[in-house]
Amino acid sequence: MFDSSQVSRIIEMAWEDRTPFEAIENLYGLNHSQLVSFMRDNISSGSFKVWRKRHAGRTTKHLKLRNPAIMRSHCKTQYKNR
Repeated sequence: MFDSSQVSRIIEMAWEDRTPFEAIENLYGLNHSQLVSFMRDNISSGSFKVWRKRHAGRTTKHLKLRNPAIMRSHCKTQYKNR
């Protein structure tokens, strides 16, 4: 369904604190439950457990819970040269 660069980008976005789950859904069509399954299938079980614990209840990952003052922007050095 996704090529390797898309898989890598979805995982990267899922780990980012300020990228809401809704952005992943808009770009890649994965709702929250589908993203959880995707992450379970594409990262190690230990990493998956850390990811789930880290993002459980994190308000910046859900637009409805996010403070409207938080803007999504990118740091110039955020992405590695590919």
